[in-house]
Amino acid sequence: MSWREIDRADVPSGCTLVLYRRGQEFAIRADGLELMSNRRPGSEEELARLACSQLPEQARVLVGGLGMGFTLRAALDRLGSGAKVVVSELVPEVVGWNRRHLGELADRPLDDTRVEVRVGDVARHLSQGPWDAVILDVDNGPEPLVREGNGYLYGPNGLAAIGRALSRHGRLAVWSLGPDRAFELRLRLAGFHCQTVAASVWGRARQITHTIFLARLRH
Repeated sequence: MSWREIDRADVPSGCTLVLYRRGQEFAIRADGLELMSNRRPGSEEELARLACSQLPEQARVLVGGLGMGFTLRAALDRLGSGAKVVVSELVPEVVGWNRRHLGELADRPLDDTRVEVRVGDVARHLSQGPWDAVILDVDNGPEPLVREGNGYLYGPNGLAAIGRALSRHGRLAVWSLGPDRAFELRLRLAGFHCQTVAASVWGRARQITHTIFLARLRH
């Protein structure tokens, strides 16, 4: 069975995203390169589990990047009934895809009353903290693929802004395609304690390992 194009969207100051379907499989590609699919969402789910573990009942969480909703679903499953989750998605069409085509993949997380969706750059929403957790599943991680402007989040100025936006015991969790020693160094220079976690998922014929950076400010 071949892939069928469902829709496409232009990323502001970036590339073109295309949503594909093949049977029960979905994929989002950026200029022909696969960004995500529903075949192996395990590392996105682990990202949220690490970020939201043992947060307070009234936790406020900012999620950068909606994707196919797997990160959001895993966060909601870890959070209490009094939590508030703001999801920032740069591309409005991606929100529409989740509502029309992808919602059932992650048990329709956008329908949860704890969720607020904001269309725009997640960097603009940092100042609306304090946040008990900031979860970044944006682009390809610290090395942007979709939009060069996403690199701001992972640079000194972006990390400083995240630090100011976190609550006293807040945490930052970042998904990355792989290890990134330069990013670890930037985190430490920005005043964070950093832990790296290898999150392995199975592809079609081999194990694929992504990296999660879990960071807290030094006090």
